[in-house]
Amino acid sequence: MIIGVPAESFPDEKRVALVPAFIPNLAKAGLEVHMEQGAGLNAGFPDSAYVEQGAHLVAERSQLFSSADVLLQVHGLGFNSITSDNDLELVHSRQVVIGLFNPLGNPEIAEYLAGKGITTFALELVPRISRAQPMDVLSSMATIAGYKAVMLAAGALNKIYPMMITAAGTITPSRVFIVGAGVAGLQAIATSRRLGAVVQSYDIRPAVKEQVESLGAKFLELKLETEEAETSGGYAKAMDEEFYRRQREMMKQVVAESDVVITTAAVPGKKAPVLITEEMVQGMHPGSVIVDLAAEGGGNCDLTRPGETIEVHGVHILGPLNLPSTIPYHASQMYAKNVTTFLENLVKDGELNLNLEDPIIKDTLLTHKGEVVNPMVRELLGLPASSQPASNERSDS
Repeated sequence: MIIGVPAESFPDEKRVALVPAFIPNLAKAGLEVHMEQGAGLNAGFPDSAYVEQGAHLVAERSQLFSSADVLLQVHGLGFNSITSDNDLELVHSRQVVIGLFNPLGNPEIAEYLAGKGITTFALELVPRISRAQPMDVLSSMATIAGYKAVMLAAGALNKIYPMMITAAGTITPSRVFIVGAGVAGLQAIATSRRLGAVVQSYDIRPAVKEQVESLGAKFLELKLETEEAETSGGYAKAMDEEFYRRQREMMKQVVAESDVVITTAAVPGKKAPVLITEEMVQGMHPGSVIVDLAAEGGGNCDLTRPGETIEVHGVHILGPLNLPSTIPYHASQMYAKNVTTFLENLVKDGELNLNLEDPIIKDTLLTHKGEVVNPMVRELLGLPASSQPASNERSDS
């Protein structure tokens, strides 16, 4: 069975879905890797490194698509409206594509891919169970984003992060407030602490207090009812507007006292909640910085402009997009580990094994045999319940 890895076509995407180090793992599973020539260059992985590990280089993209049984991508087919139309003409039915499809944010993609007869696995849907942790692409990429957010904030801030005792006097440490203590938020806390900042964090899920404090930050406790704030999968749940209004009011003073605010609050498939208003921005000190990691979902700050850095009331507001791509070497390395482990779980004796008794396979299977099969995505599309494909289905393509 041939695994094809094309170069990413998403604008400014520098990651690659597979790095040389994991090719031997796939070979042991009975898989042959074909790489599009130059696919890993932007991430720092030359063609020669892939060849040394046993991959076959393919010069023509169309040839790669026609020969591959399984395609590995970062941004899956249909994710990129600018160039994906060409790729969609190259794929064929019975082909399998594994990658990120944003199925909860844009479920129409799944319906279109189903119409092409393609089997797709959406890695955003990997369940949060312990066995699936090595396949958790979202956590890996959030780790990169949380780290890079702090680097961006440090570069934009008109102060330094750590306390310094110098001949010219003592410099007090910067104060950093991180809203949302998921994977990105926890990494932002850890990175800020390493740089010497005084850090506070808030999350609507009180269960994360221990994790925040273990990293040396203070957990901000607000008197809000938050028992229903977490899904069974461990994600933050969307709350009503009255909750967010009260939350903003309680955070107002902390935001005003902070030099840096990093927001990470996102709800899968929904617009990001507004947590920082213009009034709150106006109360911050000139030269302060907001880094809005929820920019792709509309932003946690109501002044955020996705993909731009602006200055309002003397405050720098950054709305970065696709941050993992800005650290492509390690982001690709982490993604490749996740997707390789996913493939090893999916393949048995060199063939695909669609064992739907395995929750990892069942939950991530997005389209199959001309149908959208994921229940959550079907519900978003207004489709009736699907008859799932048979368990333990085997396929050699």
